[in-house]
Amino acid sequence: MATYKNPTPTVDCIIELPGERLVLIRRKNPPLGWALPGGFVDEGERFDRAAAREAKEETGLDVEVVEQFFTYSDPSRDPRKHTVSTVYLCRAQGEPQGSDDAAEARAFPVDGLPAELCFDHGTILADYLAYKRTGQRRKL
Repeated sequence: MATYKNPTPTVDCIIELPGERLVLIRRKNPPLGWALPGGFVDEGERFDRAAAREAKEETGLDVEVVEQFFTYSDPSRDPRKHTVSTVYLCRAQGEPQGSDDAAEARAFPVDGLPAELCFDHGTILADYLAYKRTGQRRKL
């Protein structure tokens, strides 16, 4: 019988706060560093609901999931294993508080984001900023 090794589905959230700020978390577990809030999709869970759940768990924020942004599937995007992340644009009010897998959660101005981010989150945020500026999404 053949053994299949499939990618693992994940979600990431670009959480917009008033004042053109974005929420990032400082990861508690390796790989360490700043990242978008997100995580693994549970079996039987819709992806948009997984995004809202992960945002709440890691930042304490109740988010409004506004739209699906893009799906990132480069096999090297996560050093732990092959993951596929569906990224959602979200809105929230309040100030984030790190919990669960997040050692810290913080709101950054869009022009003051950390330079070094975990995974492919630098690419994701560059794509998001280009989308906000031009209305154009990343090409496949």
